Amino acid sequence: AAPLPRLSLHGAACQIAQDIAEKIQERNRYQRSGESAAKLNVIIRSSLQNLREKIDQLKDLLLRAVATHQITQLEGDRRQNLVDDLLTRQKQLQASYKNEGTEPDVIRSSLMTGGVKRGVTNPWLLEESEETRGLGFDDLRQQQRRIIEEQDAGLDALSSIISRQKQMGQEIGNELDEQNEIIDDLTNLVENTDDKLRNQTRHVKMVDKKSTSCG
Repeated sequence: AAPLPRLSLHGAACQIAQDIAEKIQERNRYQRSGESAAKLNVIIRSSLQNLREKIDQLKDLLLRAVATHQITQLEGDRRQNLVDDLLTRQKQLQASYKNEGTEPDVIRSSLMTGGVKRGVTNPWLLEESEETRGLGFDDLRQQQRRIIEEQDAGLDALSSIISRQKQMGQEIGNELDEQNEIIDDLTNLVENTDDKLRNQTRHVKMVDKKSTSCG
């Protein structure tokens, strides 16, 4: 049989994890009621092995995609997180099967995304935006370069505006310094004029006093 595409493979792994969780709960109910659960244990063991194989296939696909630069580093990290989530879920289910942990929570499991009947969106379907969907690696790299160039142009424009504002600030500062010097000169001139007026006033009073004495 031909290998499943990545999206279908991840969906199948999620569905297997969901089925295992349900089978374990059913097995536990049988054990509590004293019924035989041998058949269910066989099914669960086989499903756990199948789940592990699906996860290994996803890891191989991810490694090849990263090695051949088919996806960006950011997308590679996002897909790695999805694989890690599946691995964590697989270990939890394995522990639950061996009665080493709590029973799997079918309702709250974050990985039960394969069942369309539950109306949950497969996270692998949210991997790309409309702008990048269908683009090859070279196209993505060219688009990224174009975005960086646009950002650089915007930064250059911002730098020019800041430089112009700095220049205007310096010119305003220089003008204020000149005005302060003019004010200082005016203050000195007013003080000198005031001193002269006081001297002239004293001189006039002295002349007037002498004139009165002579008369």
